[in-house]
Amino acid sequence: MNPRITIAALGLSALVAAFTTSALAFEEAPAVQAEVEAGKLPPLDQRLPNPPSVVGAESVGAYGGDLRIAMARSRDTRLMTVYGYARLVGYDRTYNLVPDILEAFESENDKVFTLTLREGHKWSDGHPFTTEDFRYWWDDVANNPDLAPLGPPVLMKVDGEVAKVEIIDARTIRFSWSKPNPFFLPALAGPRPPFIYRPAHYLKQFHEKYADPEALQAAIKKRRMRGWGPLHNSRDNLYDMDNPALPTLQPWFNTIRPPAQQFVFVRNPFFHRVDSAGNQLPYINRVLMNISDGKLIPAKASAGEIDLQARSLFMSHFTFLKQAEAKEDFKTRLWETAQGARIAIFPNMHVADPAWRELFRNKDFRHALSLAIDREEINEVIYFGLATASNNTVLERSPLFKEEYRDKWARLDLDAANELLDGLGLTKRDGDGVRLLPDGRRMEIVVETAGEETEQTDVLELIHDTWFEIGIKIFTRPSQREVFRNRVFSGETQMGVWSGVNNGIVTASMSPFEFVPTQQVQYQWPKWGQYYETGGQAGDQIDIPEAQELFNLFKLWQTTEEPERRAEIWGRILEINTEETYSIGVVCCTRQPVIVADNLKNVPLEAIYAWDPGAHFGIYLPDTFYFDDVAGR
Repeated sequence: MNPRITIAALGLSALVAAFTTSALAFEEAPAVQAEVEAGKLPPLDQRLPNPPSVVGAESVGAYGGDLRIAMARSRDTRLMTVYGYARLVGYDRTYNLVPDILEAFESENDKVFTLTLREGHKWSDGHPFTTEDFRYWWDDVANNPDLAPLGPPVLMKVDGEVAKVEIIDARTIRFSWSKPNPFFLPALAGPRPPFIYRPAHYLKQFHEKYADPEALQAAIKKRRMRGWGPLHNSRDNLYDMDNPALPTLQPWFNTIRPPAQQFVFVRNPFFHRVDSAGNQLPYINRVLMNISDGKLIPAKASAGEIDLQARSLFMSHFTFLKQAEAKEDFKTRLWETAQGARIAIFPNMHVADPAWRELFRNKDFRHALSLAIDREEINEVIYFGLATASNNTVLERSPLFKEEYRDKWARLDLDAANELLDGLGLTKRDGDGVRLLPDGRRMEIVVETAGEETEQTDVLELIHDTWFEIGIKIFTRPSQREVFRNRVFSGETQMGVWSGVNNGIVTASMSPFEFVPTQQVQYQWPKWGQYYETGGQAGDQIDIPEAQELFNLFKLWQTTEEPERRAEIWGRILEINTEETYSIGVVCCTRQPVIVADNLKNVPLEAIYAWDPGAHFGIYLPDTFYFDDVAGR
């Protein structure tokens, strides 16, 4: 491995033009030009950084139009940060990390990272974006107990060692550790990046250290906050995009404060990307995000009321959407997905009920549940035969894939399942054939969902029948996502259903964190994940040897540089997950329906719809999407 990696690139796209920006004549949208002529904005050469990020696309686009999308909740304004995909570094379409907001970055053995900003880069309000924004976040936010009681995020710590942060000059900053931190750059490119910078010029008015005391107290009183810390945090949501006054670096910014039935995102006139002809991006003037009940979004899409949509669309809607194409001007594309499992079941090993907690921590019980799922029936009934029966693991496209990871314990074998349950001493049944717990209670499991789709409950109805054959009765309880998660975290939920690992196409150089207790949102072991995320200040220590081995391997991978050794560590992690079946995958390799208006261009015909890496549409740069009949928009 090269101990020092220096990367400077023109832009995110795999189609980056092979020329210098000095050869470009920069142009801008007519609507922005009108504001320049009216004296409301500075000229383009004073708004673009030097150099800008030059990205290529299938075709050079046209300016104008409103892009209509739909979301189910006001909180989903954050999806515009995901789709906008302006990142310090980001993935190109072949999943290489390249500079985006940054002009260049340098990595020395994953221990020392030197980041270089683009000269003249500005926030959406025109204020300079400099290393002061990084310093402010580090000194005054991440290390301020009033704003971050747990201290800097786990990304900024390696074995308890907090990053050393050096401001070299207004455009150069260095983060370093004595041990490798291979998670640093991939996290910056993620769908929900850590935002290791803040618009300091805006937020200082809410910070006790910088604000005028009288003005700050007045703002606290007006907003009815308990103090300056909650006030600051309420204004500081770069990811959520819920504060229209907060400057951003994304291609569009929100103009409406939630809650609302429609959010209007307008072009960032200081955006740092241009196309291969020198036209400042984005092409599209506005993104209109309409808030609807998630169950109504497929109907709105079929009625031609949406230009680009994947969220809230499922394979169960595919036939309906295809039929609607005949009378509306859109097409339904089927993109591949990267999830290790489209549907996975998570026995909560931290459930408060001690009898169920003991069972869920027994791999024979988990194996019995997995063996009692008719995945082929589910594939045919729910997924039109287009999915694959699978554990929650890596996909065939991953170089780490082995058939045993996908198939072991993932076959239908009711006799074997019954034998495993009998072997656990669960031999008593009531008159309905339902097994009894050692304390005499019926083996009834409530499987909880976030209530956002019918697909999960449809799958659970089929699982209900085969689990009943082995003497286990299940009930389904839908709720809202936040309620669902909080119930899992608190141990109230016995079992949850969600999608599997986000990235099933991993390589040995990618972090194995999704297969290891590292996050509270891993529903099979939330308290172990919370313990890691908080540096031991909350949650529980791992107390199962096999799970501890997973964590030890994760730490070993973190300090290992040799690709072959990293692949070996990955292999052992996948073997343990396969043998232990901590989460029960149902099917993988499903397709994601994507609605695309006929006149919306530069949207890939075939693509991978993935959360991380990929940020859903983000990796395909929606700022390069355009309408070919702008006059009609």
